[in-house]
Amino acid sequence: MRRRIKWRKPVMIISILLLVMIGVIWVFISGDKKIGDTKIVFTTGFAENEVFKIGSSSCTLPEAMVYMTTAKNQYESVYGVEMWSHDFGGITLEKYLKNMIISQLSQIKSMNLLAKEMDITLSEDEVQLTQKAAKEYYESLNTAEITYMNVNEAVIKQLYTEYALANKVYEQITKDVNPEISDDEARSITVKHILIKTYKVDEKGNKVPFSEEQKNQAYAKAQEALGRAKAGEDFDSLIKIYNEDSKTTYEFGKGVMPDAYEEAAFNLDKDEISDIVETEYGYHIIKCISNFDRDKTDANKITILEQRKSEAFDEVYYSFIGQVSSDFNDKLWDKVTLKVDESITTMNFFDIYNKYFAPKS
Repeated sequence: MRRRIKWRKPVMIISILLLVMIGVIWVFISGDKKIGDTKIVFTTGFAENEVFKIGSSSCTLPEAMVYMTTAKNQYESVYGVEMWSHDFGGITLEKYLKNMIISQLSQIKSMNLLAKEMDITLSEDEVQLTQKAAKEYYESLNTAEITYMNVNEAVIKQLYTEYALANKVYEQITKDVNPEISDDEARSITVKHILIKTYKVDEKGNKVPFSEEQKNQAYAKAQEALGRAKAGEDFDSLIKIYNEDSKTTYEFGKGVMPDAYEEAAFNLDKDEISDIVETEYGYHIIKCISNFDRDKTDANKITILEQRKSEAFDEVYYSFIGQVSSDFNDKLWDKVTLKVDESITTMNFFDIYNKYFAPKS
């Protein structure tokens, strides 16, 4: 049985791998592209090394190279340099990374435009922190890294300034989101189950529902399994006999599983067994293993709060970005390639930022 997954965007711009992506649609067969909800019309009016424009703001190639080099080296530190030679579903990892970097930077630039609209600025102390962070990061670079990214300390300071301001915009928009979340709303439970399927998969991988006769046979099998479970037979032994799911145990919070399954599961006490529950996958018999986990419930509260903040932010952000025009210099960006060089290893751009702008507890 597959879970019904709800996609949640990360809510803080803390790490390059956790930046909120705005869904850039790269349409290579046409003359137009989009950054978020903003149409990009290609023009030739770009300054040297200018990758894209959003409203009155623009992104230069050295700025993009800092982000891309950081991400590249982070990936390599985990997966190794061999990953760049692999094909990932028709798109190279290099192209995916380049698209991701433009998406990230376009959002930061847009949020800085939004800061002007909202009259949000950095304090004197925050400005000084960006200067200190820029100095530390720039001094950490070797000659090869400075040359490859074509950066100076002023470029780094600009990046940290815009990054800090984007975070401040996010915090301002989401500051009134209600942080109170009940244990019941955030509760995480663990269950085991037996699934008797009511479909088959054809040669093309499509789900084909059972006929009424086949469903009746499946239901009779589920009744047999339920009867044995209610009679006190070992549930794990019954799972081995009857379960047609590749998994036997599920741990989840609310809003993840099919509605009928979730309702039945959340109403069970520990060690209690449900009646037969029907979903699109078939007939389920659910046994509650744990109906409350303090640590996981507390973790879910954080996730739910992040989702609330994300939704509040989206409402303001997407309304704003839809009114902003953008131009993208694809000729310049297409020339950019990732360089595998043992002397270019910098990946602490965001670590240094977090050192000076650690989230307040």
